[in-house]
Amino acid sequence: MIDDIRPVPIDLSDYEFAGEGANGASYNHRTDPDILLKLYTRGDMTQPLDELLTARKVFAAGIPTPEPGDLVTDGQRVGLRFRRIRGKRSYARAIGDDPSTVGHYAVLFARMSRQLHATHVDTSLFENVKDRYLRLLAANPFFTDDQKDKIAAYIRRVPDTDTALHGDLQFGNVIFAGDRHYFIDLGDFCYGHPMFDLGMVYITGKLNDPGFTREAFHMEPETASAFWDAFAPAYFGPDADLAALEREVRIFAGLKTLIIERDTGRPMPEFRAMLEGTIY
Repeated sequence: MIDDIRPVPIDLSDYEFAGEGANGASYNHRTDPDILLKLYTRGDMTQPLDELLTARKVFAAGIPTPEPGDLVTDGQRVGLRFRRIRGKRSYARAIGDDPSTVGHYAVLFARMSRQLHATHVDTSLFENVKDRYLRLLAANPFFTDDQKDKIAAYIRRVPDTDTALHGDLQFGNVIFAGDRHYFIDLGDFCYGHPMFDLGMVYITGKLNDPGFTREAFHMEPETASAFWDAFAPAYFGPDADLAALEREVRIFAGLKTLIIERDTGRPMPEFRAMLEGTIY
């Protein structure tokens, strides 16, 4: 029962800091190399519990992702423990360390993404992406009622599928160790049309603030842009009309503002611009 899940108290001195992201920090256990700890910035357990329950279902569905453990707290923050992937690196870190590899990792990422988007899931276990976006749209305080009506109509017209979506698909959320590759940060995992995922790939490649790209992904904006340029033909195929597909992806990048504004609590005009003149 969900109500029976309570965070296990831990002593943070048993862990050493490993890195920090937008929503929290990660730690490695000092004596057990198989334990990775992720503590959320916010102190409530809603987000980490949602991610734990989702991560368990995703792992059981056979999606390549680190094995989730339990819910924990250091007395102030709540987080999760996972089975640690030893020697792991993210695609973003690998590209940042050697920008000449951007094309190589973009192709690998496209292959992983295509495999994910071809994976059928039990729709009784996960949320429909369209339902999620409509729910977030209804709660969003920054769009006008007229804008909401037009955005909702567009979302409803998107074809339905029962295939997996990462929910936050970008090159910082794939890690590898040797020849094993894994998706991480699956708190927004759901199912539906792949374009909802590809909008995030486009944002990280083409739309993010340059300073954010350097800080969060350890690479120059030009390298991130080159990632999308190599990813798109590898994902869609060499004979695809890439210009037309990019115009469509840009709209889904604009829709992604519903997720980003949920997390930031402020309007994101740089992403909303993708909706102007297309949806409203």
